[in-house]
Amino acid sequence: MEIFGVPLQALMAQLLIGLINGSFYAILSLGLAIIFGMLNIINFAHGAQYMMGAFCAWIGLTYLGINYWWALLLSPLVVGLTGIIIERAMLQWLYKLDHLYGLLFTFGLALIIEGLFRYQFGISGERYPVPELLAGGMDLGFMFLPNYRAWVVVASLVVCLATWYFIERTKLGAYLRAGTENPKLLQAFGVNVPLVITLTYGFGVALAAFAGVLAAPIFNVNPVMGSNLIIVVFAVVVIGGMGSILGSIVTGLGLGLIEGLTKVYYPEASAVVVFVIMAIVLLTRPAGLFGKER
Repeated sequence: MEIFGVPLQALMAQLLIGLINGSFYAILSLGLAIIFGMLNIINFAHGAQYMMGAFCAWIGLTYLGINYWWALLLSPLVVGLTGIIIERAMLQWLYKLDHLYGLLFTFGLALIIEGLFRYQFGISGERYPVPELLAGGMDLGFMFLPNYRAWVVVASLVVCLATWYFIERTKLGAYLRAGTENPKLLQAFGVNVPLVITLTYGFGVALAAFAGVLAAPIFNVNPVMGSNLIIVVFAVVVIGGMGSILGSIVTGLGLGLIEGLTKVYYPEASAVVVFVIMAIVLLTRPAGLFGKER
């Protein structure tokens, strides 16, 4: 069976790859959107923190015998803690300055982190095995679906939707949003606003690390895995709307699928289709598809 001249099996395989890429786009852009929306910081170190999550899982497995499931819990905690230290020690001094200072600082931070990992581990990459429980796959009749890739899509969706619900629908999430819009008023109610901001940055960083652990068994764990992805993720955030939680999730998944379709019907454009869409969105709707005009 063919659809517009493309065998169904090939089309579904590319859509699956697009959905997996979209899952990574969604969860990474979600972390970026939270940090920008709450802290007004463009966190260019997000890709390096994603790489740190993957390396944390690999180091845990190789040197400490920590399996994948524990890594999925511990790596975001460890990397999120480094984010908290960075926010308290350095980032907090930049909030009152122009966005450019935060961007330049986090860009420099990304280069330092990547350089340290390059020095220590080289750039050839390390293999991380698929956990035994998720080995193999399912025969759907028209294609073979690897269990691990299905798990990545489901886990990303669950984490993204849980985060959206927490921020948009819970009382603590309302405190987070109020802390960014009127911190003095929130402080008058006895809320420790600096602590809330610090934990928010740590949570955004932990999301990047969680995505890194998910990515480890699919891609080679290497120091440039984050820098290869971060530009596309920034484009996703811009298209969805800077700071928009729902926009980052929907746009990430949608662009992943569009990228997959482009690889089937016009492969030459697959590397730039996201940026073409970004240019069109910026020209027609500068605040992004889900963003609010200020």
